Amino acid sequence: MASVSTIVFCHAHPDDEASQTSGTMARAAREGHRVVVVFATNGDHGQPPDDLAPGETVVQRRRREAQASAEVIGTARVEWLGYADSGMTGWEQNSGPGSFHGADLEEAAGRLAAILDEERADVLVGYDWHGGYGHPDHVKVHHVVHRAAELAQRRPRLLESTMNRDSMRRMFEAATAAGEAPGWDPDGPADDGNPVGTPESELHYRVDVTPDLATKRAALACHASQTSDVGMMLAMPPQVFATFFGTEYYMEPGRPPGMRDVWFLADGEMEGFTGK
Repeated sequence: MASVSTIVFCHAHPDDEASQTSGTMARAAREGHRVVVVFATNGDHGQPPDDLAPGETVVQRRRREAQASAEVIGTARVEWLGYADSGMTGWEQNSGPGSFHGADLEEAAGRLAAILDEERADVLVGYDWHGGYGHPDHVKVHHVVHRAAELAQRRPRLLESTMNRDSMRRMFEAATAAGEAPGWDPDGPADDGNPVGTPESELHYRVDVTPDLATKRAALACHASQTSDVGMMLAMPPQVFATFFGTEYYMEPGRPPGMRDVWFLADGEMEGFTGK
């Protein structure tokens, strides 16, 4: 019988889990692993929906959407670090009251480490060094996750979710050759001025999530208030959606170079991991 792990995903905002790691989360839950998601911020600078009820706030709506997404995915627990959304690079909200970007690293990492200790987490998933595209909250997640792993009583195995820049470039070139205007360039400057994602040569795990693609789409649909981003994703034809979202990529700090089509929760991949 395959061993069962507890895997904690830390995301910057509600809906990031759906677009970035929900295929992996769904597979892990389907296989009997305990999946926990922790949101660093409440997403209060997301798009205010037109159908807010009297007295309802954006935060309340996004929390309900996150819980609905968790139920679709099979997530066992949803937690919040309690910080405010910092907005994009250069926004005044970067230094606003309670912003995650401005949070003390030790304090924020301590909040996450407390959850890791409660769960006796085996695996912790965060973001690459620039959070995929440079959003201040995503960058902060990277630092908080690394520090929380150090603070945890039982050090979890650490993985970083990212995007495959070379794969995105191939999509961009194919679309351009077909006479389409993609409207984005993976090598162009993202929110922090760096290109999107990570070069393929630096990736370690390529996870095929096409068996759980319907769950991924359903998880995204739970975040219906975010029409500019989620709406654009859901408007993709099925084949285009599968091309963009059928694979999820991860790095593992300290692992030798080389991307493999391997399920990182397989027994062979977890052998020898004991924490501290």
